[in-house]
Amino acid sequence: MPRAGLSRQTLTETALAIIDEGGPRAFDNLTLAAVAARHGVSTPSLYKHVGSLADLRRDVALESVRDFTRALSRATVGRAGADAVVSLAEGLRAFAEEKPARYLAAQHAGDPDEPADAAIIGASTEALEVTTSALRGYDFTPERAIDAVRVFRSAIHGFVLLELEGGFGLSRDLDTSFDALVVMLVRGLEGLARD
Repeated sequence: MPRAGLSRQTLTETALAIIDEGGPRAFDNLTLAAVAARHGVSTPSLYKHVGSLADLRRDVALESVRDFTRALSRATVGRAGADAVVSLAEGLRAFAEEKPARYLAAQHAGDPDEPADAAIIGASTEALEVTTSALRGYDFTPERAIDAVRVFRSAIHGFVLLELEGGFGLSRDLDTSFDALVVMLVRGLEGLARD
């Protein structure tokens, strides 16, 4: 008999709260024992609601991708060209700073050969569409659009990851360096569109 008050949704919400409190790598360190402890139950009792830690992590990743997509959409709505790129970059960084573990959870790509990952793949496709839409003003060919999305994501993700993990030790203000990165990206995207 499932314990009153426990459901797959409540366990997912608890897991999200745990990773929100745990810093950037909290998603990687999530355990069923931690979730069970929050509810005052034994770990085996969770198996009435989730099949495994992998299932719970999949649910957390899915909610993280959805949250991430909403944040990027809010940042870019009604914007085009360089303005859209700047807003997208700033929105991505702000989300990562506010919810670092969810940001990293949202980066976990689903396995196309795993049927249980279908929802994550669908949600990730929506997140990718926000980025693609922000870059649409450059009128890239379909092939160049893929390059542009990959370059944008790699550059911003690299900066954000280094920032989250304390990888910048020089005294220069990080906001100034981030602005420089975005300027370089905008100029690079403009050049890529001309090629």
